[in-house]
Amino acid sequence: MNPELKRVIRKIKDETLRKKLLNFLDSLSIEINGKSYVGLPLEDAPASRFYHHSYPGGLVEHILSTVKIAMALCDSVEKIYGGKVNRDLVISGVVLHDIFKPLTYEKKNNGGYRNSPLGERLDHLTLAVVELLRRGFPLDLIHIVAASHGQASPITPKTIEALICHIADEADSKMNGEVLNAAKYLIREATGESWDKIDSRTAFKILRLKTESGWEGLRKGIESLKL
Repeated sequence: MNPELKRVIRKIKDETLRKKLLNFLDSLSIEINGKSYVGLPLEDAPASRFYHHSYPGGLVEHILSTVKIAMALCDSVEKIYGGKVNRDLVISGVVLHDIFKPLTYEKKNNGGYRNSPLGERLDHLTLAVVELLRRGFPLDLIHIVAASHGQASPITPKTIEALICHIADEADSKMNGEVLNAAKYLIREATGESWDKIDSRTAFKILRLKTESGWEGLRKGIESLKL
């Protein structure tokens, strides 16, 4: 497992929940009618096919970033508004909210992604809810996962923990998607070429180059980045 992801999970104080989550991630699969589905390795999976974190490793990157945003929201709720938040549920919910996406995607020959045969028939939230119920996870945690996409989910957030996870997920997804799109646009304008396969670290470098060095500096920088 990714070391940073493991460190995040170790912050969960409830030992039973922490162990259950670690065991779940060690056997990330689902059985339907006697057939087992496993999908892409968690560490190599994207968080989406097109919109955000749509590159190898994007899912873990998205989880780690979303946890940080969610913890900042927890601080605001508790320290500014005087509310109470179950951080164990928030961390677990963020880790699990997209966890079955690797089973719903498969890699194309050109390096992009498409829906797997399983993903063509069932969405990742349905798979996650079914499997989390089967494995005996807490109802409030399953609600967080089911409501993580807000209005696009089968149910909207009904707890503060679910709302925090949804807002954090939306913020990180939107930021990453906007940065990727902006970087691709700048590359096209600077070089006349299209680069569909770009990760967030490269994208942020592209935006910084344009901000600090203008178009000429950007063109030189793109060459040095060896895209």
